[in-house]
Amino acid sequence: MYLSHFGLDKKPFELIPDPYFLHLSKMHSVALSLLEYGIQEQTGITVISGEVGSGKTTLIHHILNQIDQNTLTIGLISNTHESLGELSHWIALAFGLSHEGKDKVSLYHDIHNFIIKEYASGRRVVLIVDEAQNLGRETLEELRLFTNLNTNQDFLLQIILVGQPELAKTLSSPELSQIAQRVSVEFHLEPLGWQDTKNYINHRLITAGASETLFDETAIAVIFYHTGGVPRLINTLCDYALVYGYAQDEKKITFKIAMEVIRGRKIGGVNRFIKIADQTEAIRLRIKHKLGIDIAGNNNWLPEDFRKNSVSS
Repeated sequence: MYLSHFGLDKKPFELIPDPYFLHLSKMHSVALSLLEYGIQEQTGITVISGEVGSGKTTLIHHILNQIDQNTLTIGLISNTHESLGELSHWIALAFGLSHEGKDKVSLYHDIHNFIIKEYASGRRVVLIVDEAQNLGRETLEELRLFTNLNTNQDFLLQIILVGQPELAKTLSSPELSQIAQRVSVEFHLEPLGWQDTKNYINHRLITAGASETLFDETAIAVIFYHTGGVPRLINTLCDYALVYGYAQDEKKITFKIAMEVIRGRKIGGVNRFIKIADQTEAIRLRIKHKLGIDIAGNNNWLPEDFRKNSVSS
């Protein structure tokens, strides 16, 4: 509804992971390089962790769009949960193998033969498990059995585990030491910093067709502070801000609009669990010094014009 108003070709802040809008911060660049390294160098198990909404799934979609299907066969398991059922059924399904009515032993045999056949045809097999923090310890241990499929020189099956921080904690437990020892590459995605948040917002706007900066720096500061730099939350607040700007017939997203957005968000879009880091606190103090306004939402610091639009503390 606001596209033509702001001169955009498409919505810049969709919540659905879209590699078209991928912005490679320094951390995301490292994570992507490690994913590529894990695949190209046949390193066994690669683990990428990060908070909810940190961009892990977007990186996976980017990898899937870039792979050479002549040399790699990719299987993706994305709907993980505690009651996943037999892992072998899900692996078979990920690679398009028949699995109905087959027991675990038969499926293991079928998957083994499939991987051997692909290897003989010059294609390496990669299994990606998204939201892997939902896998129980028994399922992760079962996954370890598939890492035994290798030759003297090559891993026949490479495994990429992507999940929230609980995944790394689970893999660190003594009971899973055998699978942990097979992890060759690991990386944890932190939220975006202040400069990366500015770059991220402007990158998505430019990619969507914006010819100028639509968010002023104070508005970005509000968004950065209240999201803690989590990309999915940034998307939520920025999209909401564009709706507010459109409704008020404004061409720029200002500090005032950003504060109105924060006031209107009680459930999603605001990082309610953020531990205020030095960088976010520095932004708060900078804005308070520059405008005499506390973006944390303390009404005592707000000029009268802004008080009605502020967040209650």
